[in-house]
Amino acid sequence: MTTSPTPPAPRVHHPLFARFYARVSVSADARGGLAALRRELLSGLTGRVVEIGAGNGLNFAYYPAGVSEVVAVEPEPRLRRLAEEAARRATVPVTVRPGTAEALPAEDGVFDAAVASLVLCTVRSVPQALAEARRVLRPGGELRFFEHVAAGTPGLARVQRGLDRTVWPLLFGGCHTSRDAVAAIGAAGFALGPYRSFDLPESGPRLPSSPCVLGTARR
Repeated sequence: MTTSPTPPAPRVHHPLFARFYARVSVSADARGGLAALRRELLSGLTGRVVEIGAGNGLNFAYYPAGVSEVVAVEPEPRLRRLAEEAARRATVPVTVRPGTAEALPAEDGVFDAAVASLVLCTVRSVPQALAEARRVLRPGGELRFFEHVAAGTPGLARVQRGLDRTVWPLLFGGCHTSRDAVAAIGAAGFALGPYRSFDLPESGPRLPSSPCVLGTARR
């Protein structure tokens, strides 16, 4: 086994956004339907799992008993501390480690599954992050993804592109609303499995971050 030759990415530090996200994400899980989506995302996983960009660790409560270990990678210091607290409450073994999606701290082919949950919008390089996920997965390993993505309607897509060029990444911890996660996953060499597209929230006005996708792919 070999470790990644990729040098570490620059330090990730978004203290204001981290405070905001830590509050809003808990509320969204409780009242906005995200808890059910997290449960769907992780259902049926087994073996060793790497979670890429674990944030404050809200996924940890939904890993099924068949998972033998979760290695959760989170670069933002405040969110990582919250993830460490969540790991202590989890019913499966969870280790939280510093690191970025573009340079995962793991050897080649050591995980049965990788989880990307609302993270590909924020990484500096989507192709590099997906190449790293593919590297650390065993042959046939599974990628589970839940991401907000580019809108399929021209009007909202234009709004997304305009926001991504201006204020949105500055306000929301580097987030970009107009990325096409499904196309990027296919381009990275994964075989796409079933996935579904939907809006979040399902009712009310569509936000730039509303279009979402949830599904699976194989190495």
